[in-house]
Amino acid sequence: MKNLAVAKFGGSAIGVDGNLIPIIVKRINELKKDAKVIAVFSAPLTLHEGKQRSLTDIAIMIGQKAQEGEDIGMENLRQPYDKILEFVDKKYHDECKKSIDSFLEKATKAIKQALEKKEFADVIRSSTLAYSGEILMSYVMNYILKSNNIKSDVIGFDVWPIITDNNVESANFLLSESARNLELIEKLLEKNDVLSIGGFIGKTVDGLETTYERGGSDRTAADLGILFDKKYNTRIDFEKDSAVLSADPRVVKDELEDITHLSYNEARTAGMFGMKILDPIAIKEIVENGLDIPIIITDMNNPSKTTTIERRPPDKNGHPLKIVTGKKNCAILRIESVAAQSLFDSLEKEKRYSEFVVLSPYTKDDIEFTRILFLDADYVKRNERYILAFDSLATITYNRGVITLIGDEMWRVQQIASKASSRVGEAGLNILNMDAQEETSRIIIVIEDASDNIERAICAVHAERSKITFV
Repeated sequence: MKNLAVAKFGGSAIGVDGNLIPIIVKRINELKKDAKVIAVFSAPLTLHEGKQRSLTDIAIMIGQKAQEGEDIGMENLRQPYDKILEFVDKKYHDECKKSIDSFLEKATKAIKQALEKKEFADVIRSSTLAYSGEILMSYVMNYILKSNNIKSDVIGFDVWPIITDNNVESANFLLSESARNLELIEKLLEKNDVLSIGGFIGKTVDGLETTYERGGSDRTAADLGILFDKKYNTRIDFEKDSAVLSADPRVVKDELEDITHLSYNEARTAGMFGMKILDPIAIKEIVENGLDIPIIITDMNNPSKTTTIERRPPDKNGHPLKIVTGKKNCAILRIESVAAQSLFDSLEKEKRYSEFVVLSPYTKDDIEFTRILFLDADYVKRNERYILAFDSLATITYNRGVITLIGDEMWRVQQIASKASSRVGEAGLNILNMDAQEETSRIIIVIEDASDNIERAICAVHAERSKITFV
């Protein structure tokens, strides 16, 4: 079988107004030496009011203003592309500019609908984001690749391979429906060395635009890997500003270690609990389809530095505590255990939502209660009425954060839970809940999400990492 690299370039990889595009072109040239390449692009970053922001965030802001009846125009969305256009060769310049104008006109049309209906949601929202961000960026990148003598083409929305359900703003991938659209993409791939496609965006069977949750470009890359795995020797490459380290370098400065291998389980857990490796749902979808596709996290600036994520990684002799991470903005639901199962079933089947973990239960007045740690308090706030409908006496506590120790082989570390909790206490922080389970390869420490509590706790636990002994 031929090799295929599905390479995802996020907003930080593209840079502010595309300033890192020359590095992307260099990386794609390297990747295509031994494989066909499908390049997945997020919306670029830009400067807005002195701060780095994703064009997705700016498009959402424009849409929300329109919902309130205020039209602030589309200039903030156009300016970054005017600058990125400088990377396009003169012979493609006019053609590329027409594409930019055409897609931004579609986004403008969606914003006008938001103004008229006083609503920025569902297909209006998805269309705005698609045509001002990811899809438009994939077209612009195709012209840039052509300008650099790369045999490339773009995957248009008319042959879009990512088919989803009708849950427009948090869509779910439909494999069988998506597989039906592959023949045209395969022919396009045979004719070219590289194909460009926008991430994050899906399409219903009826042809309507949908979006994944934020971070969804990772899922697009994973879904493409799933679709092509039987016909190509497929790998997924996430191009980042660094490979995986034992903690977030913005939080921990000392004794950081390069992590060369992770299991699917370790990477997914780290993603759920705050480590920005990749969207954990991307791994979940690969696992659910029974596949073992290697995922490579590559440092764009130093491609020799990588982290390989596999179902069963070969590296079993490294430090068993792979990662210390933290997650802010969590919430804990306390609900009667008899009602909890109905909630779990509904979250799985109706919402297809899994960003939560079940903590140890407790009993009060002969009634057993289940504690559920939701890793996105904003999701809980948006769905509070739905969640509390399962038990009128259930309570939700916000302003919670978690510190998580991750490693499939942490059982080899003597007294790791007690040492970690001790370090958190020494840092002057109060532990509200602690959950340590050998089978789940993680230890969770719940504290109050206030001030710099999470950062202090991460630093304290990571400092212990180099001192612990293991058998």
